[in-house]
Amino acid sequence: MTDLSALRDSEAPQTFNAARILEFARSEVFERTFHDGMTLVEETAAYLDGPGRALSKRMSRMAALRYAGESMRLTTRLMQVASWLLVQRAVREGDMTIADAADAKYRMTARVAEGPTEAAEEELPEPLRALIARGGAIFERVRRLDADMYTPEAAPNGVTLQMARLSAAFGGG
Repeated sequence: MTDLSALRDSEAPQTFNAARILEFARSEVFERTFHDGMTLVEETAAYLDGPGRALSKRMSRMAALRYAGESMRLTTRLMQVASWLLVQRAVREGDMTIADAADAKYRMTARVAEGPTEAAEEELPEPLRALIARGGAIFERVRRLDADMYTPEAAPNGVTLQMARLSAAFGGG
């Protein structure tokens, strides 16, 4: 006899609304989110590798450290966003199953530490501050979508299922 208390949550089967996930992956909202996210990744990379890098070399040591920390935090957020978007595109194109996409390693559960303090932010160049703001917005948008789409549906109550079967079998109603 199996000890049910020994089952861990991760071993319990999880179900997701597959139709809803596929509908989203094929939607204009996804296309727009994908475009916005990938465009921001490209813009950020171009800034950090170009004008941002040159500017950071002229900063004081403390300002350059803050700049490096914030650029790493921004890059981490954007890589999580890009990864999630690419997984959704793989689902849409049939290259990945919804069950695989629902795996914890693809979830947006990890929160990246909050942005700079107001005082530290004032030392950052305006283009980086703008990228940080946009990166935070797209990260939150994707995090909300992820939570909304991949929250497991509640498993049906066994007693309720049995009652429904009995009712159907005996014509109740």
